[in-house]
Amino acid sequence: MMASFGQRTRGYPRSRGRVGPRDGLDRGTLGIIGTICAVAGFFTLGIILGPVALVCGWLSMGRAWNPKSSIPALVAVVLGAIDTLLALLWLGGVSPM
Repeated sequence: MMASFGQRTRGYPRSRGRVGPRDGLDRGTLGIIGTICAVAGFFTLGIILGPVALVCGWLSMGRAWNPKSSIPALVAVVLGAIDTLLALLWLGGVSPM
């Protein structure tokens, strides 16, 4: 049976690879940005770059704890958490070492 011109595909019309332009950063880029922020946060502005690294890593993982998603995302989350903790301890006047 032939499909007529007016018939739509079943289900969601964009499900067959016809996606529009994607806006924003993809997950791999967010993981790399988060890793760079986490490493830079150890040297300067840790109180700002640590949480930025945490957020970028978390978004890169797909907003769920999934360590198998990508290595840069996992590194960004772990180093961002350490960086944020050290910055908060430094702001509180406690010497971590």
